[in-house]
Amino acid sequence: MALTVHKYGGTSMGSPERIRNVAKRVAKWARAGHQMVVVPSAMSGETNRLLGLAKELSPERTTAQLLRELDMIAATGEQVSSGLLAIALQAEGIDAVSYAGWQVKIATDSSYTKARIESIDDARVRADLAAGRVVVITGFQGVDADGHITTLGRGGSDTSAVAVAAALKADECLIYTDVDGVYTTDPRIVAEARRLKTISFEEMLEMASLGSKVLQIRSVEFAGKYRVPLRVLSSFTPWDIDIDEEARSGTLITFEEDVKMEQAVVSGIAFNRDEAKISLLGVNDKPGIAFMILGPVAEANIDVDVIIQNVSHDGRTDFSFTVHRNDYARTMDLLKTKVVPVTGAREIVGDAKICKVSIVGIGMRSHVGVASRMFSVLSEEGINIQMITTSEIKTSVVIDEKYMELAVRALHKAFDLELSAA
Repeated sequence: MALTVHKYGGTSMGSPERIRNVAKRVAKWARAGHQMVVVPSAMSGETNRLLGLAKELSPERTTAQLLRELDMIAATGEQVSSGLLAIALQAEGIDAVSYAGWQVKIATDSSYTKARIESIDDARVRADLAAGRVVVITGFQGVDADGHITTLGRGGSDTSAVAVAAALKADECLIYTDVDGVYTTDPRIVAEARRLKTISFEEMLEMASLGSKVLQIRSVEFAGKYRVPLRVLSSFTPWDIDIDEEARSGTLITFEEDVKMEQAVVSGIAFNRDEAKISLLGVNDKPGIAFMILGPVAEANIDVDVIIQNVSHDGRTDFSFTVHRNDYARTMDLLKTKVVPVTGAREIVGDAKICKVSIVGIGMRSHVGVASRMFSVLSEEGINIQMITTSEIKTSVVIDEKYMELAVRALHKAFDLELSAA
């Protein structure tokens, strides 16, 4: 008898009818002999609605107390959907019980709105499973050491599900969403994109960090760290299909040694249009200059992605980096007030209309010329590369946003991803 964790996204929980379908699917697995834990998200749009109400009342200045109250509010969305799912399961004749994160309990730190899981007490869940119950646990939330409700950030239900699976040493964690797996790239951009049968944790981690919205990056990190087999499936397939057929569908995210040796050199093309580039021109080239620039940025809790420092000329250099587009204006203001006076920068220039396009694949470790092939393809399309960053299994370029779709299509074709049988 396998212990299986199911996670259902907001779209899957978006209406009473869809919740009934989720309940029928879970009931099917339970009747087949599986021990079942289910982690649902809030109903589609509910978290935005709740936070929208708070925004109407909240002061402009964000305080720690305000963030605490936002978590108190946002957590109710998952509590509602968990209770509704338990009721729907009971209507199916399944003994089911729902718990909030603080009841299990899922212990987190006190970083409100973006808390990190520290431990999970699985005793209560194991007792219910042993009694033959299906356990429904709220995603997205936990409780800190002082008893305050916390939330894990957008997409946090993915992380909740994987963490619960890790704590219970589940046989597999199935992530049900509105897509039927991980594709070589976004099918809305490239019609010929293909669903991958398997992908390694390393590749999925890169894809998630580079803009793929299928899974939250922290859930992939968690699964890789605790070796939780992860599968992405569609919740819109018929609930009554054969359970073995369903279990084999979608994309299995697994360990590198389990991925086929003949897998394509490049597994996928990722892109992210939510970036902006900032350059400080003519800064003093001296030890510590990078910290003088990025230290204040880090203190402001602004994430930096690609970083480039040019060769020094006459004691001065240019320093460029990218941030999320939502942080662009705030970063520019911060640099003008706190950084320019101490770095001697001659000028600050920014561009909020850039994007990042990346090729990802574990096969890049053992094949030469992959990056140069990428650069050649972009050159042939007349696309200028502004910045480059690499790792063992990925190469990313920053380009003008207007060329993003052209670049993705050209690279997808050049690396024969539409023919991949991975």
